[in-house]
Amino acid sequence: MTRRIHVIGIGAGDPDYVTAQAVAALNDTRVFFVMDKGEAKDELVALRRLICERFIREPGYRFVELPDPPRNRVAPDTPAYRQAVADWHARRARLWADAIASELGPGDVGAFLAWGDPSLYDSTLRILETVSAHVDIDYDVIPGITAIQALTARHRIPLNEVGEPVLITTGRQLRTHGLTGDAVVMLDGECSFRVCPPDTRIWWGAYLGTPDEILVAGTVGEVGDKITELRAAARERHGWIMDTYLLRPASR
Repeated sequence: MTRRIHVIGIGAGDPDYVTAQAVAALNDTRVFFVMDKGEAKDELVALRRLICERFIREPGYRFVELPDPPRNRVAPDTPAYRQAVADWHARRARLWADAIASELGPGDVGAFLAWGDPSLYDSTLRILETVSAHVDIDYDVIPGITAIQALTARHRIPLNEVGEPVLITTGRQLRTHGLTGDAVVMLDGECSFRVCPPDTRIWWGAYLGTPDEILVAGTVGEVGDKITELRAAARERHGWIMDTYLLRPASR
């Protein structure tokens, strides 16, 4: 029999972001596979356990922690970057395939809990597609509240101006191409908003939906240095950081 896998978006930090559909999938799952990314990110595994404790009605489920394979850290702006990511995903796929085959019996139900939404800057779906070539699995996807939605909600702003598009991009792309319109920037460890004109408006948030949440808004000229300092201090304190921000040119 086919093994079933739920890919469950658990939202951006606040357990209250978990949807009713996600709760149903949690209660349908017997084995939760989670990536162990080291002591610095134990909080992320702990939050996943907290969500299960809060919403699963019956005991008997279990967690299987998988050590994250080492990644060849190549600068994103080099030709070798995509290959390094592909190699890392391939190592993850082999690890996941072995774990699913050994920990999940035919007909059983497992799950991966994706931070935010599984479709947005998350590798789970790509890796499971590779896994499905080696292990007989069928998987579905339960959407979650993204960091983008949490960011705009906490700042009480609409994501877009009337009739205008919004680009979702990375810090590297922002540094390479500059700001040409409204943009949400994710995966930015370099505070790339500093390449923007000082009158660019920014809405920034870190650890969204958690007790450690930090929010700053203003123009890059007014609050850019403050964000840079807050980000560095928070990362030093926690050992990791998840942040995102919305940029809007002053002319908008």
